[in-house]
Amino acid sequence: MPQTYHHCQCPRCQQKEPHPDKESHAQLNLLLSRLHEQQRRWFVAYESNRSGHPTDLQLSEITGIDPTTIRRGREELAQNLEGRPVDRVRVPGGGRPLAEEKDRKS
Repeated sequence: MPQTYHHCQCPRCQQKEPHPDKESHAQLNLLLSRLHEQQRRWFVAYESNRSGHPTDLQLSEITGIDPTTIRRGREELAQNLEGRPVDRVRVPGGGRPLAEEKDRKS
């Protein structure tokens, strides 16, 4: 079964003519498809920090990740991922409330 992942929406990748970045963008999106949400955010934020790399808007077109999320990832990296859990994806208490908790609050 073929792996599904975001397909780049940048103007170059939307053209029929091949260009050198097309394969690079596909590989980036394949890699991101294997990472969890925090890892995707941090990796794209790292890429946005690198000299000579695409802007947040360009990275958003390439990866499908919102520019606000990329900015959040940069802020987390700048804080050395302080407070981000090592052994889990979400911080404790993150995510949707359990159905039982939601019912008790009503």
